[in-house]
Amino acid sequence: MKTSEEAAGMPRRRSTRLRSQFHPSEEDAGMRPRLHPQTQASEEGARLTCRRSPRLHSQIQAGEDGAGVTRRIRRRRGTSQAADASLPDDDDMLREILLRLPPQPSSLPRASAVCKRWWGLVTDPKFHQQFYAHHRKLPLLGAFVRSSKGTVFAPMLDAPDRIPPQRFNIFSHKHGRVLDCRHGRVLVKDALVQTEVAVCDPITGEQHLVTIPSEFRGAFLEGAVMCAAADHVHGRCHSSPFKVILVTHDKPPLACVYSSETGLWGNPIRTEAACQIYWRPAALVGNCLYWLTFSDDMLVVDLDANSLTVISEPDITKGIDFGNRQIFQAEDGAVGFAILSYPHFQMCRMNVNATWMPQMTIEMHRIPGLPPRIEKGEYASLWGYDEDTDSLFLDVGRNVYGVQLKLMQSRKLYETDRVHGFNILKSFYTPGTAIAGGPNAAEG
Repeated sequence: MKTSEEAAGMPRRRSTRLRSQFHPSEEDAGMRPRLHPQTQASEEGARLTCRRSPRLHSQIQAGEDGAGVTRRIRRRRGTSQAADASLPDDDDMLREILLRLPPQPSSLPRASAVCKRWWGLVTDPKFHQQFYAHHRKLPLLGAFVRSSKGTVFAPMLDAPDRIPPQRFNIFSHKHGRVLDCRHGRVLVKDALVQTEVAVCDPITGEQHLVTIPSEFRGAFLEGAVMCAAADHVHGRCHSSPFKVILVTHDKPPLACVYSSETGLWGNPIRTEAACQIYWRPAALVGNCLYWLTFSDDMLVVDLDANSLTVISEPDITKGIDFGNRQIFQAEDGAVGFAILSYPHFQMCRMNVNATWMPQMTIEMHRIPGLPPRIEKGEYASLWGYDEDTDSLFLDVGRNVYGVQLKLMQSRKLYETDRVHGFNILKSFYTPGTAIAGGPNAAEG
């Protein structure tokens, strides 16, 4: 039935939801207009333009009579049929996607639970190697913290990546002391045993006992452990050979290097410098280990030259407590030095000629979450620096904080009465897959 408006020759009102922008010309007056919200015709009706939908990419082809034909093309921009034919198969494409998952403990176990096909991909040893090579930088899992109650593992990740402290319990009693933690391995010295040190792998639970040379027995020791292979991504090298470096607290100090490949210790390395090493983990820069001393110097063990030397610290360290100094590897591979005089934090780097150049000064009280000042009777200590995440680890009062300097953010990681030792654990850890191999798991 025609409405009164149609009878009078007036155009029919269109719905506001389907408002057609098609206007027939005089030649096409007999055609029924199509409801297409994104099509406009010229006055002659001979040419049509189309606003392309970002999802459907409609293309309009018009004939001479102005009758438009809409054709939806799903091919992505910049591709052709030849390019489509050369795309990798589904497994290859899926593998590339899974490689880009974050290297956190829960990423691959969750992916493996999707379906059998995904499980087969993420548990493939070849995929593991590709996954490590893609990320390269080891994720920070936590730290071994020593207090008056003993040494425990303090996780630093949130659930579901948080690892229970008991998962990495590598101590049979509270007399065990972590000397170093590097490349996924932990070097432990038992205060009650003077004849050996233990190299532990907290991921696999493996332990290697290394007999201490006779010249080092009975001395107070510092040490370092590191992977001996240099042509792969560290942190998942459980079967690779390793080195152990021991240094005495004597004046002058004595050093020695052990190789698991030969099972032998090298000749003792000596220096005439009358310095005493400070009880903090060494910093590995290049193929040299740097230790703080109880003077304004650093003790350097050069593993290439098999030498033991002493170099001066920056002048700004004078008067700064030894517990508020930290050596690290700078972004350009140079030796970096950090000094904490709370709430001020300074960083500098060593030049080629062994001089020091200031880099930055940060006012720590401007970082949210950190105490603005130290209360009477409390203290602040610098316990570590992670160059991969540009993170600083502070012991302020009775809490250990992690501070991301670039983001100017802080987070309380651990609460204790007093920290006596702090060793960061960085490693790839994927519980529940063949990477970890066994019942190990993160907290859900």
